[in-house]
Amino acid sequence: DVPILSGDKAEVLDFDLLKIKKRQVPYLRRKIGIVFQDFQLLQDRSVSGNLRFVLRATGWSNRADIDTRIEEVLAEVGMANKSYKMPHELSGGEQQRIVIARALLNSPDLILADEPTGNLDPETGYQIVALLHSLAHEGHTVLMATHNLQLTEDFPARVMRCSEKRLIAVENEV
Repeated sequence: DVPILSGDKAEVLDFDLLKIKKRQVPYLRRKIGIVFQDFQLLQDRSVSGNLRFVLRATGWSNRADIDTRIEEVLAEVGMANKSYKMPHELSGGEQQRIVIARALLNSPDLILADEPTGNLDPETGYQIVALLHSLAHEGHTVLMATHNLQLTEDFPARVMRCSEKRLIAVENEV
């Protein structure tokens, strides 16, 4: 499901954003994973504490299921051995991997990534985009905002350019 936007219609993952009821919003949020540019990790909690917080907030209650899911997403982003670390003990690239793990917790249909390489060195940024690209090939829809046009050449996908408040398709679709 790709978001559909028009003058009188705004749909995301079968939710009509113009008519959505407050009680439906948590269900929509569970289908979307967000990767923030500036990480937004809770500084007073370990990596697993950050992830546990999100799972509990989205309705998970079984401790064994929570621990298993945390192990799964950390392994998926190559951070299985970092669950005990505090955010300040991680590099920028490691923090961004934790943010991606957090976005994956509820197996979202849609991942929104806002300049996920903005605070990273070029090599680490490239690794992060490679990870997002692989997630797209595994069936997740990934919408990534970037100013780095080289990434759009190195990781071919559908590209849209925002110009004068409009989205315009770019001719490098795969």
